[in-house]
Amino acid sequence: MKPLSSGKNQVATPVATTTTHKSNDIKFLDDISVTAPRDKSDNVTLKKENTISNKDYSTTASTDRVYSEKRMAGKASALEIKYAALLNTDVELLADNQLLPYIDEWYGTRYKMGGTTKSGIDCSAFVQAIYLSAFAVNLPRTARDQYRNSRIISATELKEGDLVFFNTRGGISHVGIYLQNNKFVHASSTNGVKISDLFEPYYLKRYMGAGRIEKPGAKAGF
Repeated sequence: MKPLSSGKNQVATPVATTTTHKSNDIKFLDDISVTAPRDKSDNVTLKKENTISNKDYSTTASTDRVYSEKRMAGKASALEIKYAALLNTDVELLADNQLLPYIDEWYGTRYKMGGTTKSGIDCSAFVQAIYLSAFAVNLPRTARDQYRNSRIISATELKEGDLVFFNTRGGISHVGIYLQNNKFVHASSTNGVKISDLFEPYYLKRYMGAGRIEKPGAKAGF
């Protein structure tokens, strides 16, 4: 697998796998293509296998590095500093990210199945709320219907604002919004609204594909 890039539109490719490894080595793939039909989402093609050992899945960058970079740039915002650390990326790559203010309004909100408010929200309602606020796009209510209404794309095409789908309870049952550097934001059933990494073993095993929604009100690049 190629080294992870901090570039805005370059991502390493996540893999869905059900194999259990007894060693500390975790296998990843350089390229996948999702060929799953809309109603059966368990058919993923895997290619070009490589091995990476002892990968760091931390979502937190060095705070000293982030602050140092922004002091040099001379125009830090608290929001950019916070999310540069959470995304483990360079702060200048967040300058045009129109999603961050809306995400930050929900960040840390507890998970509640069927919830749609700041007192508790589930994964698809969170995605629905962000898309309505940031892009003026009204998405369907469930993860499965959001998948069906997306244009299915390869993981190599992922860019900020795309949707990533997972099988956590059978079929398409969990959804998040891709940001950059292999990170996505979602309403986790255990920790509420948070940022996770596609290569965390839990999500890597359950990854089902990515989708793109047309966003007429979005800035270029979204």
